[in-house]
Amino acid sequence: MFDYLFSLFSNDMGIDLGTANTLVYVKNHGIVLREPSVVAIDRETRRVLAIGAEAKRMLGRTPASIIAVRPLRNGVIADFEVTQEMIKYFIRKVHNRRSLLHPRIVIGIPSGITEVERRAVQESAEQAGAREVYLIEEPMAAAIGADMPISEAHANMIVDVGGGTTEVAVISLGGMVVSKSIDIAGDEMDEAIMQHFRRKYNLLIGETTAEDVKIQIGSVFPLKEEKTMEVKGRDQATGLPKTVLITSEEVRQALMEPVQLILDVIKNTLEETPAELAADLVDRGMVLAGGGTLLRGLPDLIRQETELPVHRSADPLSCVALGAGKFLEELDQIRLRRPDFVTSYRFGSSR
Repeated sequence: MFDYLFSLFSNDMGIDLGTANTLVYVKNHGIVLREPSVVAIDRETRRVLAIGAEAKRMLGRTPASIIAVRPLRNGVIADFEVTQEMIKYFIRKVHNRRSLLHPRIVIGIPSGITEVERRAVQESAEQAGAREVYLIEEPMAAAIGADMPISEAHANMIVDVGGGTTEVAVISLGGMVVSKSIDIAGDEMDEAIMQHFRRKYNLLIGETTAEDVKIQIGSVFPLKEEKTMEVKGRDQATGLPKTVLITSEEVRQALMEPVQLILDVIKNTLEETPAELAADLVDRGMVLAGGGTLLRGLPDLIRQETELPVHRSADPLSCVALGAGKFLEELDQIRLRRPDFVTSYRFGSSR
């Protein structure tokens, strides 16, 4: 009864705490915040100077006294204090007015993280002001967010390619039958592009430029009309600014190593799927979620490699946040129907 009354007056939220971006879903309002998971701090005092979009603009452009960092790496917390400040900032930004009650928070986490890493996420949220913390695995959240019928006795396969991790899972009857997680995703694609420029052109470029190249002309399948792009950076030999013209074919070759690793984990998941569920996938196929799946030609390549139907979700960037939000919206009903199910997701206690 008290939990129900709390939920009426507090701004409960679902959070996709991603390596690249953080999305916040507020109960009854949908997704209200979408910002980069970047924090700018003073190198000497460790004081936070900027968070989110403003901090991302500082990446690679700060003076020696300021560093712009991503406090999450491969979907897990790399810097506890900075992550706590970032979550606290996003909670305050979402709450246009001060709430008298601490919110309940549902956070999407990679399925492959350790118990210690789970505890770090939970403690960060609690220190940032959460009343209760629920952790939901990202593939489950992505499947819920993509409106997949996960409660049915059929196979539902989700592939979530984010910034730091790729999550693959086969879900049936509301549980993950097979799941795999690897630290290869959008960030590794950016790194592959940066390495290509260093090897072929002796040119140093930053993370932001590499991401722009991936978005503008990146692909993993031949395009009907190949693209070109001018890229600016610093010549390693002379130390001077330099511009080179790169083609989409070159970028495709650079991306093939990380993409092949993603294909391998998809195939490994299929190999471990029970026969009856594997049979379902022949017709039902898989659903793609996460910003990494927006890479040109990725659905076609996966379809070619697996010979299964491949569908991209309607809003791949928002699936995890939407799933965490839907779980939050139905939390009280689920608590009444299946209290054991809710307990398995819950960390912390009422304040």
